[in-house]
Amino acid sequence: MKNLLVFFSVFFALAQIMAAFQYDRDIGGNMKVFIVKNRTEGPSVIEQGGLSNRLADLGCAIAGISTVQLTPEEEKEYGAWNQDALESMHLGRLIAENGSADYFTIGLLSNCTDLLGMLAGLQRLRPGRAGQEDSRGLQSKGLAGAKPLRVGLVWIDAHADFNTPETTLSGMLGGMPVAIAAGMCLTRLRLKTGLDPALPTKYIVMAGLRDVDPLEQELLDRSQCEFIPVDDIRTLSSNINLQMERLSRLTEIIYVHIDMDVLDPGEVSGHPLTAPEGPTSQELAAALEMMFRHEKAKAIGIASMPFGERDRQGLSLQAVYRLIEGAIKGVKKR
Repeated sequence: MKNLLVFFSVFFALAQIMAAFQYDRDIGGNMKVFIVKNRTEGPSVIEQGGLSNRLADLGCAIAGISTVQLTPEEEKEYGAWNQDALESMHLGRLIAENGSADYFTIGLLSNCTDLLGMLAGLQRLRPGRAGQEDSRGLQSKGLAGAKPLRVGLVWIDAHADFNTPETTLSGMLGGMPVAIAAGMCLTRLRLKTGLDPALPTKYIVMAGLRDVDPLEQELLDRSQCEFIPVDDIRTLSSNINLQMERLSRLTEIIYVHIDMDVLDPGEVSGHPLTAPEGPTSQELAAALEMMFRHEKAKAIGIASMPFGERDRQGLSLQAVYRLIEGAIKGVKKR
């Protein structure tokens, strides 16, 4: 009798562990997806252009769609950079309050400054099973309360966006979000978004870089960032899995961020910051499938898609759907 009780105790424990490593599913067995988007036109074009049908075809059920909204008071606040921080703050809150560790999170983003909100939200992502202790440690607490999750970042972009106000050539905030996320500059802006603590640079992998400023390169050389070159994306190099395994050891959740200018300019000709010799969306989708086979990869963000007159043939929109499909196929192959 004692042996039988031990058997059932072990069996029940194993069942709980296995359940913890599955995405929450609806009664039809579909993987649940949570979508968060910024309030600009580009994210709306992606959502309204057939995303729901494509997700359904992939066996996904949308658990919710949340859109960033600023309050009337916030709309009046000064400064474009401050407005970006406020939008990121709301983006992060939507993820933390409405997302779940058991959902696959998709961010439809205006530009790369939205990175800060995505990371902030994922740091505070709640367990998916309300009232239950999460076996993956996502509910761990310290003396000061719930601990922020350690978030790893795969940054897929033709540009590093690793400049600071001291190194930038353009003065664009859009060239700084990874450096801000890493705690290298603009601390007040980062804290306003809710991203705290900053990411150690060893938590960051840069993929697809081709256009890096000289002083920005010096910062990268002094950092602990790792790299996946374009050739590794094209050839599906083992380096992709090695970097994902490294991040999985260091962090509790991995976010994959894509700026559409990483692609071959033929697919994003309307993007103002294209760079030659990028991967095709098919090549990058295959690499994403590899990345998202790793258990801790739980969120993807797509930023700065050309739309309207800048994407008359719909090539960029189709590329976005192809990338999301690649990520979901990876999740389903775990």
